[in-house]
Amino acid sequence: MSAQQTQIGVIGAGAMGSGIAQVAALKGYPVVVYDTNEVQLQKASVHFTNTIHKLIEKGKIPASTGEQALRSLTFTGEMASMAKAAIVIEAVIENLEVKQSIFMALENIVSPGCILASNTSSLSITSIGGRCTHPERVIGLHFFNPAPLMPLVEIIPGFSTEGQIISKASQLMLDWGKVIVIAKDTPGFIVNRVARSFYGEALRIYEEGIASFDTIDWAMKHFGQFKMGPFELMDLIGNDINYTVTETVWKQMYFDARYKPSLTQKRMVEANRLGRKTGKGYYDYSPEGIRVVANDKDGLTKDEALGQNIFMRVMVMLINEALDNVYLQTATASDIDLAMVKGVNYPKGLLAWGEEMGWKMVFNTLNDLFELYGEDRYRPSVLLKKKLQ
Repeated sequence: MSAQQTQIGVIGAGAMGSGIAQVAALKGYPVVVYDTNEVQLQKASVHFTNTIHKLIEKGKIPASTGEQALRSLTFTGEMASMAKAAIVIEAVIENLEVKQSIFMALENIVSPGCILASNTSSLSITSIGGRCTHPERVIGLHFFNPAPLMPLVEIIPGFSTEGQIISKASQLMLDWGKVIVIAKDTPGFIVNRVARSFYGEALRIYEEGIASFDTIDWAMKHFGQFKMGPFELMDLIGNDINYTVTETVWKQMYFDARYKPSLTQKRMVEANRLGRKTGKGYYDYSPEGIRVVANDKDGLTKDEALGQNIFMRVMVMLINEALDNVYLQTATASDIDLAMVKGVNYPKGLLAWGEEMGWKMVFNTLNDLFELYGEDRYRPSVLLKKKLQ
């Protein structure tokens, strides 16, 4: 697709939609952003302008590139403005009926050759396109927040998506400088499915009274070299968003125990302790509060043995989940490792990590948990068992 002749449509002027629009505009594509909320449109327009000026001032982009991007981006409250788009990327609330209604409306506006893409993080692409007259042109393009900085895009074909649509969408993402992986249309795709264990097992360890939020975060950063611990990361993502994704994956996986949501996180959401955006979550970010940073907290007992046990328990769950996704052909082993590194900044791919730790150690640690708890959430993957043969 030639940049100057290829109009990009974006539905939703929130953080993700605006981020996607910024990526496209800075690559020279004309972009139209649609939203029904006039206040949000104005806010997004001002933010985009300020961002471009800051990038120019800091020398991150040439002035000519920034000025071209400013001319290329249009904000509108009229969906009819999508008529000339070669691809429309939807980035609105995670609600299946809302997304379906948007795609059905778009079909009456866009050209027959227009690609309809959803940025959904956990909903089925097949379901989103299922109400469309032409589901063969519907595809998932899952960006990671913030879209201008995070390199990964998960490409998810639906049950009916045509091969040429996959090729065109993949090439466009490569033209935008993104790292791409192909994922089967399964709940959570790659990253949001595999990463459930990072949060879920940490919450389980806390609920059992084994360790505090900050101790668990310290253990994962100290022993695993993760940039953020699970509780810090949940606070950054937003506990409402994280909980919703977990619940969605759990329900869509027919209530598999491995993805069971946490009552602790549910209570956090009910208390409106959503993390950084509300000032309080697992930690206190309010002006009058004291921000707890796991590495720096006074009095934090850095028990090496406890920390190592926490780290191993979370890691074997992550590795097992990655293996199971290979076994169930959610994606290739290389794409799964690439996705976790580029999508959520893991220090290394989980399959490479498992190889390094030793499959027997991974299996024994996991099997010990399975025998102790008698819960299906700790069942070793068939592929893990095969690696020991």
